[in-house]
Amino acid sequence: MSLIRIAVIGLGYVGLPLAVEFAKKYPVVGFDIKRERVGELQEGHDATLEVSSEELQMVLCKGNHPAGEESNGLFVTAESRDLGAANCYIVTVPTPTDKNNRPVLTPLIKASETIGRVLKPGDIVIYESTVYPGATEEDCVPVLARVSGLIFNRDFFAGYSPERINPGDKEHTVTKIKKVTSGSTPAAAAKVDALYRSIITAGTHLASSIRVAEAAKVIENSQRDINIAFVNELAMIFNRMGIDTHEVLAAAGTKWNFLPFKPGLVGGHCIGVDPYYLAQKAQEYGYHPEIILAGRRLNDNMGKYIASQVIKLMIARDHKIKGARVLILGITFKENCPDIRNTRVVDIVNELKQYGADVEIHDPWANPEEVMHEYGLESLSELNGNHYEAIILAVAHRAFTALDIRSLSSGTNAVIYDVKGVLPLDGADGRL
Repeated sequence: MSLIRIAVIGLGYVGLPLAVEFAKKYPVVGFDIKRERVGELQEGHDATLEVSSEELQMVLCKGNHPAGEESNGLFVTAESRDLGAANCYIVTVPTPTDKNNRPVLTPLIKASETIGRVLKPGDIVIYESTVYPGATEEDCVPVLARVSGLIFNRDFFAGYSPERINPGDKEHTVTKIKKVTSGSTPAAAAKVDALYRSIITAGTHLASSIRVAEAAKVIENSQRDINIAFVNELAMIFNRMGIDTHEVLAAAGTKWNFLPFKPGLVGGHCIGVDPYYLAQKAQEYGYHPEIILAGRRLNDNMGKYIASQVIKLMIARDHKIKGARVLILGITFKENCPDIRNTRVVDIVNELKQYGADVEIHDPWANPEEVMHEYGLESLSELNGNHYEAIILAVAHRAFTALDIRSLSSGTNAVIYDVKGVLPLDGADGRL
C-alpha cells in the first residue's frame, strides 16, 4: 500500500477512539449502521464519553467525503458506498452471546459482507472484535472472498489485532495499551504491525498467527472471569462464617504475589462474554471446559445471590417484602461510565421483583432511553425524593460514594447493602 486510507467499521466504545487516533495521521472513514450515532458524531459529540468533544472536533472532517485526498482526518458516515476509497479496513463491531450464551457472529458477518462489496486487490481487512480462535479465517474471510470474488492471500489479506479498550478508563487509553497484532501472511503481518505501531505509544506484540492472537484475546478476559469467580465464591463462604471478605483480601494482599481481585458483578462486553466464545470452540473440538464454565455459572448467579442476601436482611428487620421500596444505585456495568451492555445489575432488579419488591433504579450516568430499550426497565437520572426500606449500592460511581445514602432510607431500620465494598464498614448493613 502506498498512501494508507483507513475505514473503521463500527464506531462504538472500541471503534471511535481507534478511528480518532488513526485520523491524526491518516485519512479515515468511520462507518456505523446506526444513523443516530453517526449524526451525533458528525455534530462532534460522543455519547459514550470515550472521546472528548474537543478531541473529536479536532480530527472531524466537515462536509463532503474526502475520497482520494491525502489529508488526515475523520469522515463519519452511515453510507457503505463511502468505504470504497479505503485500502485498510478495521472491524470493531460487537460480538455478543445469545440468551443461551452461544456466540453471535451476525454483526461480524454483516460487516464482512459490507466490506466485501467494496474490497479491492491489495486491500487488508483487520478484525478487532473478540472471537474464538479460527473465526477470522474460518468465518469472516470466506464471506469477504465470496462477496468480493477475490482470492484470499493473493488479492486481499487479513489481520487480527484484539481490542483492549477499558470503557471509562482515562488512564489506560487506546495508545497507552500494548497491542497484539497478526496477519495472514508474513508480509501482511508486518504491515498490520507497522500500522498499529504508528499510533500505539505502548508498543506492539506481533503474534505468530491470527489464531494465536485470537486465542490470546479470549483468554485475557477468561482469566479475569475465573479469578473474580474465585473471590465471589470466597465471599459466599466468608459470609456464612461472619467474616468480612474485604478485610480478608486486604490481609492476604500483603503478600507480594497475591492477585488483587475483588468480588462483584461481572458484566460488560468482554469479561462476561469472552469465556463463552472459548468454551464454544473447545466443545467443537470435543473438550468440555470445566473451570471456565464453572466460573461463568458462579458469576452469572451473583445477582440472584445479592438479592437473596438483601431479602434476608430485610426479613431479619421485620420488613414486609411485598411492596417494599428498594432503591438500586447504578445500572451501568461499571463505575463512572455510561456503558450498560450486559450489565448484571438487572439480575438483582429482576430477582427482587420476583419477591414482590417495588424496585427503583437511579443512575446519573445511564441513558434512561437505552435502559428501557435494552432491558425494559425505568431508570431515574435524578432521585425523586422517595425513601426506601432497602438501598443497594450496585455501581461505585463517584457520585454515589459522596452521597449520604442513609438519608435516602425510610429510617434506621432500613437495609443498606454495598455490592462494591466502597462504603465504610459502619455505613452498610451487608456487603459482598
